[in-house]
Amino acid sequence: MPKKPWLAALFLALALSASPASAAATAPLAFPGAVGPAAHTVGGRGGQILRVTTLAPDGPGSLKAAIEAPGPRIIVFEVGGVIDMGRTTISVTHPFLTIAGQTAPGPGITLIRTGIDVKTHDVVIRHLRIYTGVDGQPKRSGWEADTFSTVAAHNVIVDHCTLMWGIDENMSASGPRFTGKTVAEWRAGTSRNITFSNNLAAEGLADASHPKGEHSKGSLIHDNATGIVFYRNVWAHNVERNPLIKGGAQALMVNNLIYNPQHRAVHYNLMNLEWVGQPYATGEITAVGNVMRGGNDTDEGLPFLMLGGDGDLAYYGKDNLLVDRHGQPLPEFGRYGETRAQLIRAKTPLAPLTGYKILPVRDVETSVLASAGARPWARDAEEIRVLFFVAEGRGEVIDDEKEVSAYPKVAPPVRTTFVAADWDLTTMEPRSGLYPGQTAPMPQELLSPRDRASRAAQ
Repeated sequence: MPKKPWLAALFLALALSASPASAAATAPLAFPGAVGPAAHTVGGRGGQILRVTTLAPDGPGSLKAAIEAPGPRIIVFEVGGVIDMGRTTISVTHPFLTIAGQTAPGPGITLIRTGIDVKTHDVVIRHLRIYTGVDGQPKRSGWEADTFSTVAAHNVIVDHCTLMWGIDENMSASGPRFTGKTVAEWRAGTSRNITFSNNLAAEGLADASHPKGEHSKGSLIHDNATGIVFYRNVWAHNVERNPLIKGGAQALMVNNLIYNPQHRAVHYNLMNLEWVGQPYATGEITAVGNVMRGGNDTDEGLPFLMLGGDGDLAYYGKDNLLVDRHGQPLPEFGRYGETRAQLIRAKTPLAPLTGYKILPVRDVETSVLASAGARPWARDAEEIRVLFFVAEGRGEVIDDEKEVSAYPKVAPPVRTTFVAADWDLTTMEPRSGLYPGQTAPMPQELLSPRDRASRAAQ
């Protein structure tokens, strides 16, 4: 008797866990271009196809209901538009999940007034827009959602998503700091093997509703998280944490663009106040072919990497391009704590670089501005605004989404039937090579009616 599809997915996942080296060599990639220790995650492959048929925040046919369903599943969309979650965070607690935002008809799927927390394993999320926002809440009143975070999760890929207006971070990997008695046990008990690729993480809100006050943060990699990969992402207009790597964590950064960091770009911090009574673990950062450009808010002379706290950091850096808003060189390294913490420079990469297509650093900005974020073949107004402002050297840190825009309006959905035969269900790529709503290969400038009229052919 043939195995049920979801049992096949489960057996494959168990094989990956039992013998990761041999299984990874033979298992298919999650999708073409998947990278990092999570590259071969099965996600929902082989599971049931769940169709999102409504833009309602919950109930039958909703995204939330599909996420909360147990068992391996691939979520596809027969609607396109805005889902308003009303300041409710979405939690992913059941493993073996693929959310295929690329299947939605134009304009795609945009989640507002929410965030997503992944608290499980083997999850692939692609081509979603999540706009958290302060939603008019009073300053320091307690609405503090991450736009996206993992919480003690593993084998997770977040690819081609637009993550904006976070109250805490825009794009993070988190979890408990100490689970067990050894460093190996700590690292097994928190987020690990997480890939963030081709995402736009922008405009973390500064003086908003977070109870701690100023909190414009790009990405936090929590203490002891390992196998964390940032590949071809764009961080823009975040005060700090672009990203922040906490004590004992291990991260790889390849071909990312950091634009207009205010007080800190990349930083590492093992805080004694958080590690009292525990032996320190050395953190690791490998950074290859990244670009940091200062903007309107960037502190003069801001270093690419800053070391705070008490723990040591092993660091390998190569071919990183660091300039201020006028193209003048910025320093590679600085400190924001006068402690015994040491920067230990490695002569070879601290994380494997096989499987990555590493661009020459002068090609990075052009490439990621064209490819980062959700559905680059059909961007929305916010993505175009942010990316064009990065290209033009414009934009700034904000406190409230209303300073630059507003939530997109919830409108009647665009509907189309999902036809499974049109898709490779192993990778969730279209067999035709064209995605729903694909109108151009590159992001297009958003033109006003007057602009369109003036540029129209005579």
